Amino acid sequence: MTKRKVEKFSVTKAVKSNARDQVGQPKASRVLDDKPKPEGRESKHKPSLEEMIDSAEKGE
Repeated sequence: MTKRKVEKFSVTKAVKSNARDQVGQPKASRVLDDKPKPEGRESKHKPSLEEMIDSAEKGE
């Protein structure tokens, strides 16, 4: 049998454990988006040169 590895004392874990005992377990929360999602997606790619020329001709 192998010997168990002795865990090092962690101050952070001790403080959190004491806080949970006194205050209680924090409630689970869900992150909510503040900004509403835009309708439709924006294009990821720049317009090609041909598309730019076509749109310029239509605008004239």
